[in-house]
Amino acid sequence: MTLPATAQVPAGPPAIPVVVSPAERGPVPLEIAANGNVAAEATVSVRSRVDGQIQKVHVREGQRVERGQVLFTLDSRMAQAQLAQQEAQLARDKALAVRARADATRYAALRGEGFAAAQRLEQAQADAAAAEATVRAMEALISQTRLTLDYATIRAELDGRLGALPITEGNLVRAGDSTPLATITQTDPIQVQFAVPERWLPEVKAAMAQGAPPVTAHPPGDRHPPVRGALVFVDSQVDTTSGTVQLKARFANPENVLWPGQYVNVVLVPRVEPDALSVPVQAVQTGSEGSRYVYVVDAENRARRHGVTMRRVVGGRAVLEAEIAAGDKVVIEGTQLLSDGARVAERPGRAAAPPRPPQS
Repeated sequence: MTLPATAQVPAGPPAIPVVVSPAERGPVPLEIAANGNVAAEATVSVRSRVDGQIQKVHVREGQRVERGQVLFTLDSRMAQAQLAQQEAQLARDKALAVRARADATRYAALRGEGFAAAQRLEQAQADAAAAEATVRAMEALISQTRLTLDYATIRAELDGRLGALPITEGNLVRAGDSTPLATITQTDPIQVQFAVPERWLPEVKAAMAQGAPPVTAHPPGDRHPPVRGALVFVDSQVDTTSGTVQLKARFANPENVLWPGQYVNVVLVPRVEPDALSVPVQAVQTGSEGSRYVYVVDAENRARRHGVTMRRVVGGRAVLEAEIAAGDKVVIEGTQLLSDGARVAERPGRAAAPPRPPQS
């Protein structure tokens, strides 16, 4: 049958509009995400080392203090009186010691001339030695009293932040009291404790052998940028119950972004993969039985399906193992209408997330 001259061959299906983004090769960090808890590196319970009544509290609850700063002053009048008495006793003992030494010297000179018995000389020398010993004992007692006076001024033993102050001025404290006068918690630097699955242990050990790998921590909902620190500790054994290994990272924390006991999201970067293939994560589709694939637009504007293996996601980009070259256009929007070989038309869309820069 011959078609009329005016008849036309039916056109194919229209091209499907899609948004594409190029695949890229370049350095991409290996990130290990975990949940952690902030912990102070040091905590000191402030207690009195002598008995006494609190005369003055020099700080407020929650205040930041520095090492050596005065926290409390105890009533020290009794110790001061004892010190005055001991110093007077020391002056008398020194005078007696001087006299005893002079007697020993005089009897030694007389014995040389034959006028004094040896027994009297020995007695004078013993008296001089005893007097000097008495002076040394009193000097030691004075040192002890002065130490008691020094203990009456209670100072901070480290830089940190005070907790609650349960005892106020006027209360009597004793050296054996179980309740501390205050607690000082070091907040700068500070640590974060977290655990990672044992499969990451070889990566962590290799990174620690090269130096302290970088770690970032960020409290959920906090508007500050993540705090950057370094890994400082890997536990000596794997927890057989959970199959994880405990790690610790240290962070400078001058602005108190991290707080002891706080829950944080942690990212450890043991290394940077120098030549990783990555595409925007929205380009990766999931097929039957969990298989992964992407659509690549060829030179004829047709979508070709390529199976891929997704190794990880970093900063909005999926790191892949696939037979895709850098610069190939992968479809990031419109994939739900595509099939292998479908004709497509590129349309503008929002820019895809760039790969995250390597962390040093």
